[in-house]
Amino acid sequence: MKERIYRPRYTTSGHIFISPRDNPDLVVDAILDSDYNEEFCLALDFDPAFVARLMGSGFLVMSMKQKQDPENSDPDIPEFIMLPKLHLVRSVLFFSDLRIKKSIRSRLSRYELRMNTDFNFIVDRCIAVHGDAWLTKPLIEMIKTIREFGPSFFGKIRPISFGVYRDGILRAGEFGVLVGRVYTSYSGYYDETGAGTAQIILMTQYLQDQGFAFLDFGMPLDYKTDLGASNIDPYSFVRIFREGRDL
Repeated sequence: MKERIYRPRYTTSGHIFISPRDNPDLVVDAILDSDYNEEFCLALDFDPAFVARLMGSGFLVMSMKQKQDPENSDPDIPEFIMLPKLHLVRSVLFFSDLRIKKSIRSRLSRYELRMNTDFNFIVDRCIAVHGDAWLTKPLIEMIKTIREFGPSFFGKIRPISFGVYRDGILRAGEFGVLVGRVYTSYSGYYDETGAGTAQIILMTQYLQDQGFAFLDFGMPLDYKTDLGASNIDPYSFVRIFREGRDL
Protein backbone atom coordinates (compact mmCIF):
# COMPACT_ATOMS: atom_id res chain seq x y z
CA MET A 1 0.00 0.00 0.00
CA LYS A 2 1.38 3.39 -0.98
CA GLU A 3 2.30 5.53 2.01
CA ARG A 4 0.11 8.58 2.46
CA ILE A 5 1.98 11.85 2.13
CA TYR A 6 0.89 15.20 3.50
CA ARG A 7 2.46 18.30 2.06
CA PRO A 8 1.79 21.36 4.24
CA ARG A 9 0.17 24.39 2.66
CA TYR A 10 1.03 27.75 4.18
CA THR A 11 -0.92 30.99 4.43
CA THR A 12 0.69 34.35 3.67
CA SER A 13 1.17 34.74 7.43
CA GLY A 14 3.27 31.56 7.50
CA HIS A 15 0.70 29.36 9.24
CA ILE A 16 -0.12 25.83 8.10
CA PHE A 17 -3.57 25.65 6.51
CA ILE A 18 -5.70 22.58 7.28
CA SER A 19 -8.77 21.58 5.27
CA PRO A 20 -11.35 18.81 5.83
CA ARG A 21 -9.66 16.65 3.18
CA ASP A 22 -6.44 16.53 5.22
CA ASN A 23 -5.61 13.78 7.68
CA PRO A 24 -4.99 15.64 10.98
CA ASP A 25 -2.61 12.94 12.24
CA LEU A 26 -0.44 13.48 9.17
CA VAL A 27 -0.60 17.23 9.74
CA VAL A 28 0.67 16.69 13.27
CA ASP A 29 3.46 14.44 11.99
CA ALA A 30 4.47 17.10 9.45
CA ILE A 31 4.57 19.75 12.17
CA LEU A 32 6.79 17.58 14.36
CA ASP A 33 9.07 16.67 11.44
CA SER A 34 9.60 20.27 10.37
CA ASP A 35 10.96 23.46 11.87
CA TYR A 36 7.44 24.91 12.21
CA ASN A 37 7.64 27.06 15.32
CA GLU A 38 4.05 28.31 15.47
CA GLU A 39 1.50 26.95 17.94
CA PHE A 40 -1.46 27.67 15.68
CA CYS A 41 -2.58 26.36 12.35
CA LEU A 42 -5.43 27.90 10.38
CA ALA A 43 -8.70 26.41 9.10
CA LEU A 44 -11.90 27.85 7.69
CA ASP A 45 -14.41 25.00 7.70
CA PHE A 46 -16.57 24.79 10.83
CA ASP A 47 -17.86 21.32 10.03
CA PRO A 48 -18.44 19.23 13.19
CA ALA A 49 -16.85 16.10 11.75
CA PHE A 50 -13.76 18.11 10.78
CA VAL A 51 -13.59 19.75 14.22
CA ALA A 52 -13.93 16.33 15.88
CA ARG A 53 -11.09 14.91 13.78
CA LEU A 54 -8.84 17.80 14.77
CA MET A 55 -9.65 17.16 18.43
CA GLY A 56 -8.97 13.48 17.92
CA SER A 57 -5.44 14.26 16.71
CA GLY A 58 -4.43 16.30 19.74
CA PHE A 59 -5.25 19.78 18.56
CA LEU A 60 -6.90 22.10 21.05
CA VAL A 61 -9.36 23.76 18.68
CA MET A 62 -9.73 27.51 19.11
CA SER A 63 -11.36 30.17 16.97
CA MET A 64 -11.23 33.90 16.30
CA LYS A 65 -13.39 36.61 14.80
CA GLN A 66 -11.57 38.52 12.08
CA LYS A 67 -11.54 42.28 12.08
CA GLN A 68 -13.41 43.87 9.22
CA ASP A 69 -13.35 47.41 7.95
CA PRO A 70 -16.99 48.45 8.42
CA GLU A 71 -16.77 50.81 5.47
CA ASN A 72 -15.02 48.40 3.10
CA SER A 73 -16.03 44.91 4.20
CA ASP A 74 -14.93 42.11 1.90
CA PRO A 75 -17.54 39.32 1.48
CA ASP A 76 -14.77 36.90 0.50
CA ILE A 77 -13.12 37.23 3.92
CA PRO A 78 -14.79 34.87 6.42
CA GLU A 79 -16.05 36.44 9.62
CA PHE A 80 -14.59 33.62 11.74
CA ILE A 81 -11.53 31.44 11.35
CA MET A 82 -10.52 28.32 13.23
CA LEU A 83 -7.16 28.05 14.99
CA PRO A 84 -6.19 24.44 15.76
CA LYS A 85 -3.46 24.69 18.39
CA LEU A 86 -0.63 22.25 19.02
CA HIS A 87 1.19 23.76 21.97
CA LEU A 88 4.94 24.19 21.86
CA VAL A 89 4.81 23.42 25.58
CA ARG A 90 1.88 21.39 26.91
CA SER A 91 0.73 21.18 30.51
CA VAL A 92 -0.09 17.59 31.50
CA LEU A 93 -1.11 16.25 34.88
CA PHE A 94 -0.14 12.65 35.53
CA PHE A 95 -2.40 11.41 38.28
CA SER A 96 0.37 10.18 40.55
CA ASP A 97 1.77 13.73 40.60
CA LEU A 98 -1.40 15.40 41.88
CA ARG A 99 -0.62 17.70 44.81
CA ILE A 100 -3.37 18.67 47.25
CA LYS A 101 -2.60 21.36 49.79
CA LYS A 102 -3.77 20.77 53.35
CA SER A 103 -5.78 23.97 53.20
CA ILE A 104 -7.97 22.61 50.41
CA ARG A 105 -7.97 18.91 51.39
CA SER A 106 -10.19 19.55 54.40
CA ARG A 107 -12.73 21.41 52.23
CA LEU A 108 -13.12 18.83 49.46
CA SER A 109 -15.88 16.99 51.32
CA ARG A 110 -18.08 20.08 51.07
CA TYR A 111 -18.46 19.59 47.35
CA GLU A 112 -20.18 17.04 45.15
CA LEU A 113 -18.69 16.41 41.71
CA ARG A 114 -21.13 15.88 38.88
CA MET A 115 -20.22 14.97 35.32
CA ASN A 116 -22.26 16.11 32.33
CA THR A 117 -24.79 18.04 34.37
CA ASP A 118 -25.62 21.60 33.24
CA PHE A 119 -23.27 21.34 30.24
CA ASN A 120 -24.77 24.26 28.32
CA PHE A 121 -24.92 26.45 31.41
CA ILE A 122 -21.27 25.74 32.24
CA VAL A 123 -20.16 26.57 28.68
CA ASP A 124 -22.19 29.78 28.69
CA ARG A 125 -20.82 30.72 32.11
CA CYS A 126 -17.23 30.19 30.93
CA ILE A 127 -17.88 32.58 28.06
CA ALA A 128 -19.57 35.10 30.37
CA VAL A 129 -16.54 35.05 32.68
CA HIS A 130 -13.72 34.86 30.12
CA GLY A 131 -15.26 36.30 26.99
CA ASP A 132 -15.65 34.88 23.48
CA ALA A 133 -12.29 35.92 22.03
CA TRP A 134 -11.53 32.27 21.16
CA LEU A 135 -14.72 30.50 22.22
CA THR A 136 -16.60 32.00 19.29
CA LYS A 137 -20.23 31.29 18.50
CA PRO A 138 -19.58 28.97 15.51
CA LEU A 139 -17.00 26.95 17.47
CA ILE A 140 -19.36 26.54 20.42
CA GLU A 141 -22.12 25.45 18.04
CA MET A 142 -19.79 22.78 16.62
CA ILE A 143 -18.82 21.58 20.12
CA LYS A 144 -22.49 21.29 21.10
CA THR A 145 -23.27 19.44 17.85
CA ILE A 146 -20.47 16.94 18.48
CA ARG A 147 -21.79 16.43 22.00
CA GLU A 148 -25.39 16.03 20.82
CA PHE A 149 -24.70 13.32 18.26
CA GLY A 150 -22.04 11.61 20.33
CA PRO A 151 -19.95 8.49 19.68
CA SER A 152 -22.31 7.11 17.01
CA PHE A 153 -21.13 9.90 14.68
CA PHE A 154 -17.79 11.00 16.11
CA GLY A 155 -16.23 7.88 17.62
CA LYS A 156 -14.08 8.45 20.68
CA ILE A 157 -14.53 12.24 20.71
CA ARG A 158 -17.03 13.62 23.19
CA PRO A 159 -17.34 17.07 24.80
CA ILE A 160 -18.23 16.83 28.48
CA SER A 161 -18.52 19.03 31.54
CA PHE A 162 -17.63 18.75 35.22
CA GLY A 163 -19.14 20.78 38.02
CA VAL A 164 -18.93 20.92 41.80
CA TYR A 165 -22.03 21.58 43.86
CA ARG A 166 -22.41 22.71 47.44
CA ASP A 167 -25.86 22.54 49.03
CA GLY A 168 -27.18 21.61 45.58
CA ILE A 169 -25.89 24.81 43.97
CA LEU A 170 -23.30 24.80 41.18
CA ARG A 171 -20.20 26.60 42.50
CA ALA A 172 -17.60 25.93 39.81
CA GLY A 173 -17.38 24.10 36.51
CA GLU A 174 -15.44 23.42 33.37
CA PHE A 175 -15.87 21.75 30.03
CA GLY A 176 -13.52 19.92 27.74
CA VAL A 177 -13.21 17.01 25.35
CA LEU A 178 -12.76 13.29 25.87
CA VAL A 179 -10.67 11.49 23.27
CA GLY A 180 -10.43 7.83 24.18
CA ARG A 181 -8.81 7.82 27.62
CA VAL A 182 -7.55 11.41 27.49
CA TYR A 183 -9.47 14.40 28.79
CA THR A 184 -8.47 17.84 27.45
CA SER A 185 -9.62 20.79 29.53
CA TYR A 186 -10.93 23.73 27.49
CA SER A 187 -12.25 26.35 29.92
CA GLY A 188 -13.51 26.68 33.46
CA TYR A 189 -14.81 29.17 35.99
CA TYR A 190 -15.70 29.46 39.65
CA ASP A 191 -18.25 31.48 41.58
CA GLU A 192 -16.91 30.69 45.03
CA THR A 193 -13.37 30.98 46.40
CA GLY A 194 -11.71 27.56 46.51
CA ALA A 195 -14.44 25.87 44.48
CA GLY A 196 -12.43 25.95 41.24
CA THR A 197 -9.47 24.16 42.81
CA ALA A 198 -11.80 21.64 44.44
CA GLN A 199 -13.44 20.97 41.09
CA ILE A 200 -10.11 20.27 39.38
CA ILE A 201 -8.95 17.97 42.19
CA LEU A 202 -12.19 15.99 42.37
CA MET A 203 -12.29 15.74 38.58
CA THR A 204 -8.69 14.51 38.47
CA GLN A 205 -9.45 11.84 41.07
CA TYR A 206 -12.52 10.79 39.10
CA LEU A 207 -10.53 10.48 35.86
CA GLN A 208 -7.93 8.37 37.64
CA ASP A 209 -10.58 6.10 39.14
CA GLN A 210 -12.12 5.63 35.68
CA GLY A 211 -8.82 4.50 34.17
CA PHE A 212 -7.90 7.56 32.16
CA ALA A 213 -4.30 8.04 31.01
CA PHE A 214 -3.72 11.64 32.14
CA LEU A 215 -5.29 15.09 32.27
CA ASP A 216 -4.38 17.41 29.39
CA PHE A 217 -4.36 20.95 30.77
CA GLY A 218 -3.36 22.65 27.51
CA MET A 219 -1.53 25.92 28.12
CA PRO A 220 0.87 25.96 31.10
CA LEU A 221 -0.17 28.21 33.98
CA ASP A 222 1.12 28.54 37.53
CA TYR A 223 -1.97 27.09 39.20
CA LYS A 224 -1.65 23.96 37.06
CA THR A 225 1.99 23.55 38.07
CA ASP A 226 0.99 24.02 41.71
CA LEU A 227 -1.36 21.05 41.33
CA GLY A 228 1.51 18.90 40.05
CA ALA A 229 1.25 19.34 36.28
CA SER A 230 4.36 18.90 34.12
CA ASN A 231 5.31 20.94 31.07
CA ILE A 232 6.22 18.63 28.20
CA ASP A 233 7.34 19.09 24.60
CA PRO A 234 4.97 18.40 21.68
CA TYR A 235 6.78 15.19 20.68
CA SER A 236 6.20 13.67 24.11
CA PHE A 237 2.65 14.94 24.21
CA VAL A 238 1.69 13.48 20.84
CA ARG A 239 3.17 10.11 21.80
CA ILE A 240 1.25 9.78 25.08
CA PHE A 241 -1.87 11.35 23.57
CA ARG A 242 -2.02 8.74 20.84
CA GLU A 243 -1.42 5.98 23.37
CA GLY A 244 -4.28 7.27 25.53
CA ARG A 245 -6.54 7.92 22.55
CA ASP A 246 -6.23 4.34 21.36
CA LEU A 247 -6.93 2.71 24.72
